[in-house]
Amino acid sequence: MNKKLLVVDDEDTLCEALRFNLEAEGYEVDTAGSAEEVLAMDVSGYDLLLLDIMMGEISGIQLAKILKANPATASIPIIFCTAKDTEDDMIDGLELGADDYIVKPYSLRNVFARVKTVLRRTAGDTPKVQHDDGKVTYEGLTIIPSSKHCIVDGEEVKLPKKEFEVLLKLVSNVGRVFTREELLQEIWRNDVVVLDRVVDVNITRIRQKIGKYGSLIKARSGYGYGFMG
Repeated sequence: MNKKLLVVDDEDTLCEALRFNLEAEGYEVDTAGSAEEVLAMDVSGYDLLLLDIMMGEISGIQLAKILKANPATASIPIIFCTAKDTEDDMIDGLELGADDYIVKPYSLRNVFARVKTVLRRTAGDTPKVQHDDGKVTYEGLTIIPSSKHCIVDGEEVKLPKKEFEVLLKLVSNVGRVFTREELLQEIWRNDVVVLDRVVDVNITRIRQKIGKYGSLIKARSGYGYGFMG
């Protein structure tokens, strides 16, 4: 059975382009031009929502809050698609429990990859993290503690020391949520004054650098962050 997607954006041309191309990939796709239109629909049967953030009176962020508060729609994965690309916007969206965040303009190839990854992970058939040969590996994401290398789908990604240590900590402990305080104590232990906000900023930068795997670093509101592979 084909996966059913809902694309929500107030740009009709963009909605139709996504619908056409996602249907060509084998998905069943509906569109909506506003959050108000979505709230008038029964969205409980969708497998994934792609939401624009900047829309009319009710934004994508507000819509996501409403959907996450409703038991019938709380578990539907959400990917935000938006032109807003500040760290605050990304943190706000991911703190709500969104599964990924794509900044416009984006390539269709990128959208397809993100949709496929989120659907596969939420279906529960994603491979687990492996620890072998001194490496920590999840699919195409490889972290080598001894040489401080991070490889993403065959390409080396340069990470500053703190970002590398945070990523290693999260991926090495798949499924565990670390509080900001725990991460500060373990990663920034020798620093004199460090604010909780530093953790959020580093998490956001890591997500941006590791591509599709960034969506697996999940925020748990009121707690902290974990790698949910």
